[in-house]
Order: sequence, then structure tokens, then C-alpha cells
Amino acid sequence: MRCTGWLALTIVILLAPARAAWAQEAIYVVRHAERADQSADSALSTAGIGRSYTLRDLLRNAGVTKIFTSPLRRTIDTAAPLAAAVHVTPRVMPTADALAEAIAASGPRDRVLVVGHSNTVPELLRALHVEETVAVAEDEYDNLFIVIPQKEGRPVLLRLKF
Repeated sequence: MRCTGWLALTIVILLAPARAAWAQEAIYVVRHAERADQSADSALSTAGIGRSYTLRDLLRNAGVTKIFTSPLRRTIDTAAPLAAAVHVTPRVMPTADALAEAIAASGPRDRVLVVGHSNTVPELLRALHVEETVAVAEDEYDNLFIVIPQKEGRPVLLRLKF
């Protein structure tokens, strides 16, 4: 009987983060804005800076409560104008696993923005159980994916351009 209790507790602990990920009201996912050059940790170009402000204007009243970025400057700089406008300190996620844990730990009223890369955005959407196959081309910087979790079934995905 004692083993059964531990087994049940282990299952509950393992499944709790998966259930928590569906508690958010919305998860906004974007690729970083245009970069200045092809260096490993490039800054944003003039167009990229402009796009980061467009993102700020678009999401300023969306109720974003948490912002996650990769460690690279272009993701941090893309999130910066919105973060300043809504008074949220972005959290740099060093790995995909850390990001998954942070999203899972978000509360039921959280609206999360994730700024990633052309290769990590599709991976994140798959991890959030989005059915649609998504690809982000190397020259695409204008996608805004909105994942709306559902109590039952797969989340709804909205794909907008900005």
C-alpha cells in the first residue's frame, strides 16, 4: 500500500507542471525583430528597433504579466520596449527546459510573452500542443502567434502579422 501511495504522489508531481501550462489566459510568441548583422549576438537593426516599438504598441494593453527571452541581445532588445511600458522585468531563459518550467509555473491569470528565434518558435508551439505545423522563414520577423489554452482539447492558435 505504501508503494502505491508514493507512485500516485509521483504521478501527480510529474503531471502538475503539464496542467499548469494550460492555466494561462494567453501565450504570445514572437521571433526577435530584424537584426543589424549576422554576428552571433547582434543588436537590432533600425527596422528591428522600429518593430520592437510596434510590438510594444500592439501588446501594451494586452495584459502581459510575464516576459521570457533567450540570452541573446536581439531577443532581449525586442522585448525591452513592451517590458518598460507594462513594468514587467523580462526573464532570460538559458534553455528550452527552463522556459518550459517557467511557463508551467505561470499562474491562471498570466499572459506570457516569449521572444525566441526562427528555430525555437515552432518548437515552442509544438511543446504547447499546437496542432498546426508552423515554420518561420529566415527573413520573417512579423509573426505574432497567440496561443489560447482550452480547458479541454488542444489550444487555439492565432497567427497575426505586425
